[in-house]
Amino acid sequence: MTSQLRLMAFAAMATFVKAAGTGTGATTGGNGTAAAGASTAAPVKDPSNAAILNQDFYNYIFIILASLVVALTIWRVLIEVTKYVRTTSCLNNERQAYFAIPSSKFASLKKHFLYAPIFSKRHNREFQLSSAINVGTLPTRFQLIFLALYFGSNIAFCVVSINWSGPLATVCKEVRNRTGILSVVNMVPLFIMAARNNPLMKWLNLSFDTFNLLHRWQGRIVVIEAVAHTAAWMVATVSTKGWAGVQASINTSPLIMWGLVGTVAFVFISIQASSILRHAFYETFKYLHIASAILAIIAVWYHLKIAGVPQIMLVYGVVAIWVAERTLRIVTLIYRNVGSGGSKTLVEALPGNACRVTIDMARPWTFKPGQHAYLYMPSIGLFQSHPFSVAWSEEAEKLDNEKLAMNRLEVLEMRKTTMSFIIRARTGFTAKLCKKAEASPDGKFYTKCFAEGPYGGMHMMHSYGTVMLFAGGVGITHQVPHVRDLVAGYANGTVAARKIVLVWIIQSPEHLEWIRPWMTSILAMDQRRESLRIMLFISRPRSTKEIHSPSATVQMFPGRPNIETLIDMEMENQIGAMGVTVCGSGALSDDVRSAVRKRQHAGNLDFIEEAFSW
Repeated sequence: MTSQLRLMAFAAMATFVKAAGTGTGATTGGNGTAAAGASTAAPVKDPSNAAILNQDFYNYIFIILASLVVALTIWRVLIEVTKYVRTTSCLNNERQAYFAIPSSKFASLKKHFLYAPIFSKRHNREFQLSSAINVGTLPTRFQLIFLALYFGSNIAFCVVSINWSGPLATVCKEVRNRTGILSVVNMVPLFIMAARNNPLMKWLNLSFDTFNLLHRWQGRIVVIEAVAHTAAWMVATVSTKGWAGVQASINTSPLIMWGLVGTVAFVFISIQASSILRHAFYETFKYLHIASAILAIIAVWYHLKIAGVPQIMLVYGVVAIWVAERTLRIVTLIYRNVGSGGSKTLVEALPGNACRVTIDMARPWTFKPGQHAYLYMPSIGLFQSHPFSVAWSEEAEKLDNEKLAMNRLEVLEMRKTTMSFIIRARTGFTAKLCKKAEASPDGKFYTKCFAEGPYGGMHMMHSYGTVMLFAGGVGITHQVPHVRDLVAGYANGTVAARKIVLVWIIQSPEHLEWIRPWMTSILAMDQRRESLRIMLFISRPRSTKEIHSPSATVQMFPGRPNIETLIDMEMENQIGAMGVTVCGSGALSDDVRSAVRKRQHAGNLDFIEEAFSW
């Protein structure tokens, strides 16, 4: 709910950087800043009225969006305080009637704006042209409006206050300067949003999936501005020297040559990062993406250095961000997996074309529900890393350690963390992993695996009196930790949850083996029967004999569920605010989203979607 509202806060941060960049760039006027400029001469400050107007314009935008940052920060504080108050107020309240009543205005906001797809229903369901061709998904209505406004603001920065009736050379110079500055400025948030350790994720409580969407569109803006920048130079050059002048400048001017290299690199990135190519050849895309980005940075740096403009400091910032983030990942990876004999990994083949990966970590790892980690398996993919939800985590003392702990640090060193993942075979890395497990003796093998993380875990469900968790297939790995956390919290009196309902849709009963040992542990937890109900839907049963309900709290049904009916059943006796979360296929997520939107005015319902788009 609040994560989408906080999207706009990121634009404000980008504008902080943008204001700094444009503030310095505006004083250089028409000297050929940040792009394939027309001259290698030293920059000359331009005190013209146009430059002064541009500076004032950027300052006004900076003030407006800085104010937006403050407003959204206050918004987040209010939301977090509300959750805290709701949790503490409901610890000893069995009905929580006050929190079950929806706010009419806020319900309308969620229904028509925050949760709404662009059109009627489709959002996370991918557009598949074939089994190998995927053209991506649609943003939500809020995301579309935000992206349109941000894109529109960049257009405004490029065209407002330019005297379009003036000489062509003057107009092209102004367009060239503005688009060049903005292209470089937008590279800073572009690289921030691509980082796994992006600090804004925790600050704004935004998922990596959201930042991935922003990263893709921010990249398109950078490319468009770089192309417009180069085109403006070309138009001016052709108008005075013809195409021969363009060719001569490229051949003789390092400034022009490096600017063109940077633009070509940007265009190549935009082509190979298109949804169709990205999904069809992901590993190839990733390597080419990184190599092309490095080439683009080098070209832009040389271009700005030769031009002698202050925007080169932004390139240093981009490089610093990239190096710092990569260094942090490497250091974290080594710290988590090296020492105390290193991490040990067991891979087991499971029914339903899946496998279970269990890692005994070298060092203790504090785990929260909803988190994921990136796994590196050199024997399967040498330089590949892929994200997987942590399905289960356990901590125990090392049995081989007879040392008596004398302080907190030694206590932590004596702990051992075990993490488990369920991986469904798709293509590439996952297919190779599951095939190797199936071909191994007894369907299992040991390998070296490095876990990087943890990431995510931003949406805790502690403040909701009623919690519904929908999972489709391997999406159960995201929901199982939440179930364990909520049942334990109910027994300990530390959460508001009184009704916990898990709905899992699978194709075959054999998929139950994926989580059987963990579900056995949950079913044996204290006060589980009073708080948890599990509903299993088998979409493709081989016979009706496979469908049997072990108890009144664990039921099994044939076919697919009617999402709206299930939610209505829980709303009839809703306790407190209801949190509805889903992790599964795009079609399932869209069905749950649609059902929650329709019932916004019938009860206090929040919707949380766990997705990972790539």
